[in-house]
Amino acid sequence: MFTPAVLALDPILDSPVDGASKGLPPDLKPIPFCSIGEQGWNALSGDLPMPQALLKRSVLERNARWMRDILAETGVALAPHGKTTMSPQLFDLQLANGSWGITVATAQQFEVCRRFGVKRILVANQLVDAAAMRSVLAALAADPALEAFCLVDSVAGVRRLAEAARATPPQRPPGLLVELGMVGRRTGCRTAAEALEVARAAADEPGLALRGVEGYEGLVITNDAAADEIAVTGFLDQLAALAAEIDRAGLFADDPVLLSAGGSAYYDIVARNLAEVRLSRPTQVVVRSGCYLTHDSGQYTRLFEHILRRIPADWRRHGDLAPALEVWSMVQSRPEPGLAILTMGKRDVSYDIELPIPTLWRPAGAAASQAIPAGAVLNAMNDQHAYLKLPDGFDPQVGDLVCCGISHPCTTFDKWQVMMVVEDDYRVSGAIRTFF
Repeated sequence: MFTPAVLALDPILDSPVDGASKGLPPDLKPIPFCSIGEQGWNALSGDLPMPQALLKRSVLERNARWMRDILAETGVALAPHGKTTMSPQLFDLQLANGSWGITVATAQQFEVCRRFGVKRILVANQLVDAAAMRSVLAALAADPALEAFCLVDSVAGVRRLAEAARATPPQRPPGLLVELGMVGRRTGCRTAAEALEVARAAADEPGLALRGVEGYEGLVITNDAAADEIAVTGFLDQLAALAAEIDRAGLFADDPVLLSAGGSAYYDIVARNLAEVRLSRPTQVVVRSGCYLTHDSGQYTRLFEHILRRIPADWRRHGDLAPALEVWSMVQSRPEPGLAILTMGKRDVSYDIELPIPTLWRPAGAAASQAIPAGAVLNAMNDQHAYLKLPDGFDPQVGDLVCCGISHPCTTFDKWQVMMVVEDDYRVSGAIRTFF
């Protein structure tokens, strides 16, 4: 397993776990979480129930190093989005590989990070409800070493946060990033004029600190990659122009100006373009990709092909990202020719973007897996069943194992409180805990 390097993980590692947790043997008596890797289990040898969502340790560590090394080429910082995994053990791996902080979207996610010792947290969202503002500000009041940032896109939002800060004065004011949005999309100021008005309101509040600008270019994803890249570049130009205008107005607090964008589709464009922005004071570019750590076998694999096309050729020396997350299930029924029913469903695996992608097949009792034949596809899922359509000549039997890659890791992680970490031979070397 990973060696803890940064965070206080003992509350997870020392906690008991038993067969009531999904993915563990149902008859397992309570054992310490940290001893999961000492049980001698192999995920594909009948020691664990199916289905299993498995993380390959070697691939996770390689992906973490890949992002670290790629971003070092440009000097930008990474605050990976924690909502992808909501696992402090994986946050620890990311921070140990040089991440600047962790990004979250909600006050609950903020609290998970804070509780396990993350000291720099970027809330890539608006804090508007009383409970959320109160909890974040109370955390800042209690811990002078904690840095927190959040987004604002309205004068009303600034005033609500300022009022909450007066009621619960933080030791270190929360850093505000003015959010630039897109017409017809989600949050964010629609014009530079609106954004400048929000910036002025934020700068006028003594309990707050205007620290930078932010946008999410990942809303621009279509089937036309060339047009998307033009649109993303144009959006980043608008973000840079907004930062320059706020800088000329002298509204930023006396700290490096944060320029933040970058989901998991265009972080290379963000890193290249925003790193070229020059203001009257130092800047820090922060990208927020979260899905790079596990990668996937669907949407992000396709998007990564475009990233590889765009990055300089010499950056390829860092290798490539690879899928670290696999979901294994068993053939439980062969009710008719051309159809196998698997022991997994919507309760176990992502399906919001596309259905899982069958990749490997291991006949019952076999010691090795083989590539699944072309034409074998999942065409439907229920809560606990998946429908595997079989090509001619492929005749898996009840008890055989099938591995699926996934598309969009976020919505597989939230289906597992405990997820096994395995070595390349599928020996279980540990597990991670999620907090959704």
